[in-house]
Amino acid sequence: MRAGIAFLLPALVILAIWVFYPTFYALWISFTDSTGLNQPEFIGLDNYARIFTDDDTRGAIVNTLVYAVAFTPLVIGTAIAMALLLNRKDLVMRGFFRTVVFLPFIISMAVAALSFSFLLDASTGLLPYWFQQVFGRTMPDLLNSTTWAMPTVIFVAVWKTFGYFMVIFIAGLQGIPAEQHEAAHLDGAGAWGRFWHVTLPGLRPTMTYVIILAANFGFQAFDQIYIMTGGGPERSTETIVYRVYTEGFASFKQGYASSLSFVLMAITMIVGVIQLTINKRQERDIA
Repeated sequence: MRAGIAFLLPALVILAIWVFYPTFYALWISFTDSTGLNQPEFIGLDNYARIFTDDDTRGAIVNTLVYAVAFTPLVIGTAIAMALLLNRKDLVMRGFFRTVVFLPFIISMAVAALSFSFLLDASTGLLPYWFQQVFGRTMPDLLNSTTWAMPTVIFVAVWKTFGYFMVIFIAGLQGIPAEQHEAAHLDGAGAWGRFWHVTLPGLRPTMTYVIILAANFGFQAFDQIYIMTGGGPERSTETIVYRVYTEGFASFKQGYASSLSFVLMAITMIVGVIQLTINKRQERDIA
């Protein structure tokens, strides 16, 4: 018992210093008027009440939900498609192609966002230039359009992260017994039938994990938005995390920024609990 406690103690001390204390301190700050420079005064639920009355914050919440709802199925669908393709035994150089697809995930999001900013720049970007040469017309200024800015930053996030989810799905696919596919094939099931009745059920535990993880990625979108659009144009890409940054470090309203971060945490936890509940019900129905 004492030996176990001795081994756990360093990790618990680190968690207490770097996780538990900052979390509870931030929770306390969310109930104050802290600016980071003053002596915080307790103001109760005023910061949380402001979240639901501030039009800009409500817009950021809506943008975050739109981003997460669009990003999650897109990145999962792309990852599954690539996993199915790169898991084929008859594919030559599978390892090479898997590595190439996974490489963008290794790149920092800041670097990826900077690269796409240069590529998409309306004045000097290569993509607008090629578009002009091929189609003979001016390409829309994607990063300065209220219509195209959000889809563009979502595309960058999907491009960067789908390789990571692809690797997870490949591991899930390899855990499905080959006998199940062979039995389905002998029963006359086509490719789509085997995918629907064998592959997807076999991927259910993996899918639950990936959905929760992808949703978390979506709710925490910040880097590419900060670099590519700065929350614009007209706040059309401003998310909760971006607003936490601007309120906490630009406007010095750290109490309000902390309350925003805990609202985001609550939304993320609710989504995770809902997904786990749905998955448990599906497993119970199958059983």
